Amino acid sequence: MSQGNQKVFLKRNVVLDPLFNHWYAWTHLIPPATAALNVANHIKIMKSYLANPAVHEAAVKDPELMGGPFLDCPVGRADEVAALLERTLSTQARPLELVEALKGLDALLQKETAQGLSLEPLYAKVPAPLRGYVELCYDQENRPTFRLFESLLYRSPYYNRDSQALELFVSGADARPFMLSTPRLHDATRLHVRMPLESPAIDELVRAKWTPLSAGRLRELLGVTEQQEPVLASLVTETCESRVSEPYRGDKVRVRYFGHACVLVEGGGVSVLTDPLLSYDEEGGIDRYSYSDLPESIDYVLITHNHQDHAQIETLLHLRHRVKTVLVPRNDSGSLLDPSLKLTLEHLGFRNVIAMDEMQTVDFPGGSILALPFLGEHGELLIRTKTGYVVRLGERTVLFAADSRNIEPELYAHVHRWVGDVDMMFVGMECAGAPGSWVYGPLMLRPLTRKQDQARRLNGSGFEQARALVEQFKPRSVWVYAMAQEPWLRHVLGLEYTPESIQIIESNRLVAHYRECGLPCERLYGRSEMFL
Repeated sequence: MSQGNQKVFLKRNVVLDPLFNHWYAWTHLIPPATAALNVANHIKIMKSYLANPAVHEAAVKDPELMGGPFLDCPVGRADEVAALLERTLSTQARPLELVEALKGLDALLQKETAQGLSLEPLYAKVPAPLRGYVELCYDQENRPTFRLFESLLYRSPYYNRDSQALELFVSGADARPFMLSTPRLHDATRLHVRMPLESPAIDELVRAKWTPLSAGRLRELLGVTEQQEPVLASLVTETCESRVSEPYRGDKVRVRYFGHACVLVEGGGVSVLTDPLLSYDEEGGIDRYSYSDLPESIDYVLITHNHQDHAQIETLLHLRHRVKTVLVPRNDSGSLLDPSLKLTLEHLGFRNVIAMDEMQTVDFPGGSILALPFLGEHGELLIRTKTGYVVRLGERTVLFAADSRNIEPELYAHVHRWVGDVDMMFVGMECAGAPGSWVYGPLMLRPLTRKQDQARRLNGSGFEQARALVEQFKPRSVWVYAMAQEPWLRHVLGLEYTPESIQIIESNRLVAHYRECGLPCERLYGRSEMFL
């Protein structure tokens, strides 16, 4: 590693993985209540692995079980998993205390309020860890429930930044263990740095890919020990390998597909990026855009919903210093199942986050962004953190439907009366999603039955739903996206399609149908560039 004042760069393929208690950090691991419940789920997975490591080792090799609750560690590392389990039970005692309090409160409400009388006497019986952090109330069916004061929980002892960290390593391939079920054990080739994820130091580290830092400053930012010096040396170079793309200045609107649901729309000096989830500059593999193909300043980032493939912390932190404004769906409900994405991003260091109601518009010179209603893909739970968007730049409009399932066409008939036809439409067709418990199971104080879980899946649109959406808005081109086919999505969603997969069959039908009608239609993969 270079000395003192010598200037160095981080290599372009250095990954800055966000971690929470040695697990890959996603948006449910930031809010105190949902983080606590996920810690309890991590303990359950580790105990299952330790009971029979060979079963887990075999399961992660089976494509049919990809993305399941199986810990991706060889049998020979069982002692390390056991040590992490013991450490988790010790260091996460306070969050686990919160989990027991949530279960106790739920049991209290179910036991003592069968007659629908006043809840006031129950405040004295609320488990101690939750006192002052909840409001007791009835829903519209006269069933007792509670609402969390999320902002207060972030200011409580239950929000522990000390559990947050970064892991830095040079990406050599797209493949990584599935993020929801595998902890990060010690790896001598990686640099593990305890650091709050809101820290401005992360912005300085990311910039170091094209703006040099002194070797001394880099050591200071990372708190490198003498034993870690060889690892740090593997992460740096004395020549700049990265770049930042020049802003688009053409007369048309340029639309670039970066993979999955990540699309960059540029025109009239304005840049809009949807659901950021980017690849690094990998050598070989499929053709792709990467961080190097984004402009230095991004005016708006749009997040459609709070799933790990649409609100991805790793990419968001990598872009934080470039982004002026983030738009997210509004919820403000205090629901345990539906934490505030606005609060989450603010506690990840984003300073200008706007929560959008359905049919609310943000205007800017020469254009606007309109939030749309979003149905489906959430296991029929009362989740409000979901929205589509219509982006208008000049006279051109682009509609992003994300994973919305068009189960009630009349909704979009009402919307169309206000929006009118659009020029370009992006629609997701992950029509056979995971069971509802896949994302929300750890947050459910009373689990679904298997029959309920299988019936209420996280489904997007199939052929009929997508076709009805296209017929409603009459776009001049249709693009199927958000299909998680790119190899850098595997560790995020654990999906691998075959030609017989219903998602491929249904999206092939849509593409064939509209091509026969003379309408440009394609299922996107890797990278694409279009103009309006």
